[in-house]
Amino acid sequence: MKRVFNFGAGPAMLPTSVMEKARDEFLDFKGLGAGLIEISHRSKEFDAVIDRTDSLFRELSGLPDNFKILYVHGGAQMQFSAIPMNLIDRKPAHKAAYLETGNFATLARKEASRYGNISVAATSEATNFDRIPDFDPASLDADTSYVHLTSNNTIFGTRWNEFPDTGSIPLVADMTSELLSRQLDFNQFGAIFAGLQKNLGPAGMALVLIREDLLGKALPYTPSLLDYSVYEKSHSLQNTNNTFAIYMMCLVLEWLKEQGGVAAIEARNEMKAKLIYDAIDSTDFYIGSAFKRDRSIMNATFNIAKPELADAFLKEADKQGLYALKGHRLVGGIRASIYNAMPVEGCEQLVAFMKDFERRNG
Repeated sequence: MKRVFNFGAGPAMLPTSVMEKARDEFLDFKGLGAGLIEISHRSKEFDAVIDRTDSLFRELSGLPDNFKILYVHGGAQMQFSAIPMNLIDRKPAHKAAYLETGNFATLARKEASRYGNISVAATSEATNFDRIPDFDPASLDADTSYVHLTSNNTIFGTRWNEFPDTGSIPLVADMTSELLSRQLDFNQFGAIFAGLQKNLGPAGMALVLIREDLLGKALPYTPSLLDYSVYEKSHSLQNTNNTFAIYMMCLVLEWLKEQGGVAAIEARNEMKAKLIYDAIDSTDFYIGSAFKRDRSIMNATFNIAKPELADAFLKEADKQGLYALKGHRLVGGIRASIYNAMPVEGCEQLVAFMKDFERRNG
């Protein structure tokens, strides 16, 4: 079997060694004679897995002790509802401010509007989200319950390189496509959430990191399985959780530790992104989609100056094992998602193909 270099935006590439270990343990987890996927979420074996996952995440991320780790159903988009349900009742005005930098930020804002008075505090919609907009935290109303942003925008290839200081108003970040890809100061945030399917594991579940003083303030009608306090009190075991996703996340974290941790993977990610952006910027044949100052190191988006060549580019790339490079329909062109698991070799082969394609078609 030949493995491709998977540049898909998500569900995304996982480290090969992680896949192999999961395969090897699938039928017989640590000599049980049964796979972890088929044993109780309340067993001592699974307790050890979830405890190990907690410990590894704190060790690798530097998460402060006053943050709780929750393994939550429904993926990141479920948190578009859970965040306002848990946080908007902090102040009587039920206000929240959203910073719109792309499709998922907009979806989050629209969902939150069901639960309170939601404002758009900054947006780059007028330029098709090709940049991070200017935002002055001083413009926030004092009775704002929280501020929401999407830290990395997979569709448009932008990211927040610096996060705004919102003072006593909690900053909430959707970090689905970049959590553990770079070092963070968690003290800048009140809550962070991320779907697992980019850098943490398989799709279908979200990781929520929330400051403990923000718990216990859910709206009265919040369903129990959307109430973060319920997850915190039960160690995310209120009902049968996604045991296999947590197990896979544990394996990914062990792999990340073997790579040297977040600082080492961040340096590697910056190097991978630089390879691709240098190839784009060295020619007029390729045109970057995002402002240089705001470029993502997880999702490199670009177009071909002759857009009629895009289909041929994608077909030829696929034949060479460069898989899932088609850009999102809102941007078009090419998108290379280069999450933690993408090896440098994959980016080198993509750049070599880009140069060869230009030589033959430029």
